[in-house]
Amino acid sequence: MLMSDVERYLALRNRLGFKLRHTSRNLRAFANFAVAQGDTYVRAVTAVEWATAAATPSMRYRRLGDVVRLGRFLHAENASHEVPPAGLFDAPRARPAPYIYTPEELARIIEVAELDVYEPNANRRETYLMLFGLIAATGLRVSEAFNLRLDDLLPNNVLRIRQTKFGKSRLVPLHKTVVVAFDRYLEMRRSVAAIDDHVFLSVKRRRLSYTTVNSAFRRILLHADIASGRTRPPRIHDLRHSFATRILEQCATRPEAVARHFVALSTYMGHADAAHTYWYFQATPQLMIQIAVAGEALVNSDVP
Repeated sequence: MLMSDVERYLALRNRLGFKLRHTSRNLRAFANFAVAQGDTYVRAVTAVEWATAAATPSMRYRRLGDVVRLGRFLHAENASHEVPPAGLFDAPRARPAPYIYTPEELARIIEVAELDVYEPNANRRETYLMLFGLIAATGLRVSEAFNLRLDDLLPNNVLRIRQTKFGKSRLVPLHKTVVVAFDRYLEMRRSVAAIDDHVFLSVKRRRLSYTTVNSAFRRILLHADIASGRTRPPRIHDLRHSFATRILEQCATRPEAVARHFVALSTYMGHADAAHTYWYFQATPQLMIQIAVAGEALVNSDVP
């Protein structure tokens, strides 16, 4: 009975796009352990005993976390299942929470980049304006934008992103508003005599340096008065996080629509695993509400 509950839980999460390789192995091992103890439901004491037997602190944390999520899912259906206590083991270093820029903040970034009186080089102002605008509008990784070459601008307003973080290439279609801005930028870029064919060049006619660009971005944030009181200032990469978050906020709450939207975004952003896309659901309360509603509807549906 417990093993069938585990398989049903895993099947549901697989339908939502998760690969769950490690989670599947953990939960099946837990179910075998629990059944050998004579359990037919998730029991907290069994879960803790099984997790404690893991070889490393991170494995213990991961084991218990997997069973806690399983327990919450099954307890919602049948109170005989217990939810083990979370927090018994120290968590591995957490992925830092992204800063999600509001639409108004994004507009201020573009405005300040365009009018930056502290940047005397007009071509560099145009470069930063287009670079930050492109990342905000497409969700490209910073390295992907830096690595763009002129022949990556394909017909029908499509960007070719080559050999990215996970060794894969992909095509990124551009919105018509981005195309207008890009065409204007490319007029300036093609007038620059340079052997280097990168789309975005430094004043030395070479591929951009992250250190230089990041310094300019920090200055823009300062003059745009964005998150000035934060200990950890927002990053350029948070433009990508903001893009993904805002796209997911437009997701419908029908289960099949969530799945389509989710997979499309994961592909568009070049994620190797849907779990990387799922992480964005945690970024805003609105997303948490939407995925909760969609998940409930999917659990209660009769779709095989």
